[in-house]
Amino acid sequence: MYVDNPNAPARKPVTVPGLHAMKAAGRKIVMLTAYDTSFAMQLEQAGVDVALVGDSLGMVVQGHRSTLPVTLEHMVYHTAAVARGLSTSLLIADMPFMADRDVPHALEAAARLVGEGGAAAVKLEGAAPHILDAIGALVARAIPVCAHLGLTPQSVHKFGGFKIQGREQDAADRVLAQAQAVQAAGADLLVLEGVPTALGERVTRAVTIPVIGIGAGPHCDGQVLVIHDVLGITPGKRPKFSKDFLAGRDSIAAAIAAYADDVRSGAFPAPEHCFN
Repeated sequence: MYVDNPNAPARKPVTVPGLHAMKAAGRKIVMLTAYDTSFAMQLEQAGVDVALVGDSLGMVVQGHRSTLPVTLEHMVYHTAAVARGLSTSLLIADMPFMADRDVPHALEAAARLVGEGGAAAVKLEGAAPHILDAIGALVARAIPVCAHLGLTPQSVHKFGGFKIQGREQDAADRVLAQAQAVQAAGADLLVLEGVPTALGERVTRAVTIPVIGIGAGPHCDGQVLVIHDVLGITPGKRPKFSKDFLAGRDSIAAAIAAYADDVRSGAFPAPEHCFN
C-alpha cells in the first residue's frame, strides 16, 4: 500500500516505458537504493527516478559480509517499507539469493515482492539458462524484470571476491552476449556492475533497453549507488566507484539532490570512479 509523500515534487509517476523513452532521448536515469520509508521519501523529494530495494541491505543494514544471508521475507518487508514512502519514483526489488533457482520459485518470489511489497519490477542476477527462463516467465505474466550483469554480488564465492569483471576480451565478449540474452528473454532494464568503462559503453550501445551502471563508466544510460555510499556511512571501505556526496553539505536531502544532479549532468561518475 502506498502513502503520498507531502514533500514530493509534482511530477508524473516514473514507468518502465518512461525509462525506455529516457534512453531514447539521451536523458540520464537516476537510481538509488533505499531500505525504509524515511529514506524513500528523501529519494522522491530529490526527484530520483528509480528506488532500488537491493539485497545490499544484508551488508549495509544487517552487517553481513555478503548479500547471501538475505531472505525473501527480509526483501518483502523492506520493499513494503520503501513503497510507503513513494508515490512517483519507480520501485524495483531484488530477488534474494536462490529465490530465482527455478521458474516456480521465481514466480512465487516475484508475486510476493510485487503483491505484498508493492514493487513495480524485480531484479535478477546473471544470465544462466534458468535465469533466462525465469525472466521469460515473469514478463509473460506482466512483471517487468531488471537484469543484473558483470559483478553480480550473489556470485561472490564463484568470483573469489567482489572483483571487476570483463577485463579480458573473452570475458568482455561474454558479458556482452549475456546482455543481449537477457534483453532477448524480455528484460526491460539492465544493471551493469563492476566492469571497465569501455565495456560499459559497448553494452549500452549494443542493447535497446536502458543500462544502469554502478562502476561501469559514464556512458551508461543511468547510474545507481547504495545510499550508504552516497552518504559516506558505508560499513568498512567505500567502493572506488562511489562518492561521498554528503561531504561539504549540511543535509541528507542536499546530498541526494547533488547525486541526482551530477548523474543527470554527466559529472558523475568521474574518471576516478571508473575502471580500465
